[in-house]
Amino acid sequence: MQAEPKNSLVGEEYEVEIGPVAHGGHCIARTDEGQVLFVRHALPGERVVARVTEGEEDSRFLRADAVRILEPSKDRVEAPCPYAGPGRCGGCDWQHAKPGAQRRLKGEVIAEQLKRLAGLTPEEAGWDGTVMPAEGDKLPAGQVPAWRTRVQYAVDEDGKAGLRRHRSHEVEPIEHCMIAAEGVSELGIEQRDWTGMASIEAIAATGSQDRQVILTPKPGARLPIVELDKPVSVMRVEEKDGGVHRVHGRPFVRERADGRTYRVGSGGFWQVHPKAADTLVKAVMQGLLPRKGEMALDLYCGVGLFAGALADRVGEKGAVLGIESGKRAVEDARHNLADFDRVRIEQGRVESVLPRTGITEVDLIVLDPPRAGAGKKTVEHLSSLGARRIAYVACDPAALARDLAYFREGGYRVRTLRAFDLFPMTHHVECVAILEPAGKGA
Repeated sequence: MQAEPKNSLVGEEYEVEIGPVAHGGHCIARTDEGQVLFVRHALPGERVVARVTEGEEDSRFLRADAVRILEPSKDRVEAPCPYAGPGRCGGCDWQHAKPGAQRRLKGEVIAEQLKRLAGLTPEEAGWDGTVMPAEGDKLPAGQVPAWRTRVQYAVDEDGKAGLRRHRSHEVEPIEHCMIAAEGVSELGIEQRDWTGMASIEAIAATGSQDRQVILTPKPGARLPIVELDKPVSVMRVEEKDGGVHRVHGRPFVRERADGRTYRVGSGGFWQVHPKAADTLVKAVMQGLLPRKGEMALDLYCGVGLFAGALADRVGEKGAVLGIESGKRAVEDARHNLADFDRVRIEQGRVESVLPRTGITEVDLIVLDPPRAGAGKKTVEHLSSLGARRIAYVACDPAALARDLAYFREGGYRVRTLRAFDLFPMTHHVECVAILEPAGKGA
């Protein structure tokens, strides 16, 4: 093991009062010397002993775990998962908080990011401050929703499947992941020997019985014969090109949302929570209220979820253009939306493709960018197209807030914002912001 630098504070313990929640699944505290601590496994208002996991004497902040709880919060529960806690599995952030408290913490993070990065209060963003649970997820404290339909397992030196520890390459071997959807758990991956494999991704489709595993072998390793507890198609990630290739079974899974079936090829993006796709489509369509004959853009369109919903609603005289960078996702989107004559899917990065289309005017825009957000240049371009409404679907409240500030510069204001807890037990949260030209309405 590598020796720690002389001024490292790793392993040092501080008795601290826990302050507010921060973006990233931790809370803020300060040492007596005034150094900032980002503390995991704690809750606001608690008094804890925090042990430093990263940082040095002159670091801007230290990372730490709450290893002893001296004065617990009323929101604290015993973590239901046996693998949760300091130094253990990094998949969940809030196992130790009541479900309602988790949603409140996420709401506080969204509010803080909106204020700091966009200068918006919840009222100015048209948001009531709540984070809504997904349908069926409102469970008593101590119960965990089994929602994760895609699980990425790592493999340890003994060939045992597990999950990564927080900010680490180390593997926490597990017998069962409590947040894994039933369709993933019933494959029995944790009970098999995966010697020679670096990782296994398990996918259980929603709305079909399709199950898939994607295996990434270690360099030079041979693929094992895969016999799991349920029928499953098998794919492998090639060492040379990183491409995903079929071993046996279908090279895709069939997902269902908004009354349509979507083919999602290996590694293609689809929302992880079983209710997420329908929840988000409903929120976006309620916000946009598409009309027959309108022209719409679906940016970062993946396999065409929002493009399909828009096409259904703008009708035969309307038109939808989707833009997506992933080659396989574009093939899937074109297949999924082949029955719509006036839907076009272009491949490439939004900032490159959109200017080339020559489009100068649209009625509606949906954008669901990656975690980093759309960025200033793209937002400036979108703001120039005169859309009557824009729906921004965001998995990162900081990126959302930054882009909302750019949209304001471009003449758009937030009409409504809704937040959904589509990643229970983790710090992640999904938001849907509906924007309109600033001159419109009060």
